[in-house]
Amino acid sequence: MSAPRARVVFLIRVPEARRQDFLDAYEKIRFEVAAGVPGHVEDQVCRSATDPEQWLITSEWRDLTDFEAWERSQEHRDLVKPMRDCFTEARSLRFHIHTSTASAVLTAPAQSTQSTASTASSAGTAGEGEET
Repeated sequence: MSAPRARVVFLIRVPEARRQDFLDAYEKIRFEVAAGVPGHVEDQVCRSATDPEQWLITSEWRDLTDFEAWERSQEHRDLVKPMRDCFTEARSLRFHIHTSTASAVLTAPAQSTQSTASTASSAGTAGEGEET
């Protein structure tokens, strides 16, 4: 049986004054990673609807081994440094993607916003990982 796909989540804070520097650095990293880092599937950056300094970066990987090999590399450290210099806080979470759970979510009836928010909050605290 092959290793499950993985989702890596970075919850970060970026001061408004550094927002454009952060976005510029993210775009550079995103295209370089997509062009050639083994195991990288996709990524996305999101800005909080209620807190303009809170951001979420998610990336999907073939498996955690691929992400961890990339994260340990000097190339990774050099590439992400300009982006990390914009952070005032950062937290990294790692998850295995469960296909059966993902399928159930796609077919589940829509939930109210309040229900979805509380589900996301409790899921985030349950899978905490190390600091970035």
